[in-house]
Amino acid sequence: MPAVLDAQVRDQMIALLPRLRRFARGLAGTADQADDLVQAACERAITRIGQWTPGTRLDSWMFRIIQTIWLDERRAVKVRGGDNRLDPAEATEPELTVDGVRRMEAHLTFDAVRRAMGGLPEDQRVVLMLVCVEGLTYKEAAETLAVPIGTVMSRLARARLALAHKLGESATGDAVGDRVVRLGSLAADN
Repeated sequence: MPAVLDAQVRDQMIALLPRLRRFARGLAGTADQADDLVQAACERAITRIGQWTPGTRLDSWMFRIIQTIWLDERRAVKVRGGDNRLDPAEATEPELTVDGVRRMEAHLTFDAVRRAMGGLPEDQRVVLMLVCVEGLTYKEAAETLAVPIGTVMSRLARARLALAHKLGESATGDAVGDRVVRLGSLAADN
């Protein structure tokens, strides 16, 4: 790979770090575990950069690496017989705003959505993170996950319904997805 392209890829990867961290946080549930996932994914991407095809989406490739590492770690934990990690629903989040009342409301809302997302099956949570938080199209998410577009649409619909049910909201429109996007953006800042 030419040195100019190496610098471009490095710059793209650096620009992706907040999105990668947000996606990893959606999988892992805690900032520390998300940071570990992103670091492992970046190391893997750098050592295997020859496997990435220039001109294709680097973000999709990196999301797939993060998901693969996460799944590998989960399988390894099952083989070893236990999981010492915190449940994403039990993780605590630092305060989100400066204003006291708004901070408490935002924290309670964020906590409710985070717990609800943590209770979703992993395949639904991943699709929700890619489409609603990261803004990938259904087609891009399908390519990232190597599944048919109909599978992405089905998982997303089930995830939105489950979240709406858990949050006691109507599942009409994109209210749940919009709420996840707004809260995902707040989480990325922490």
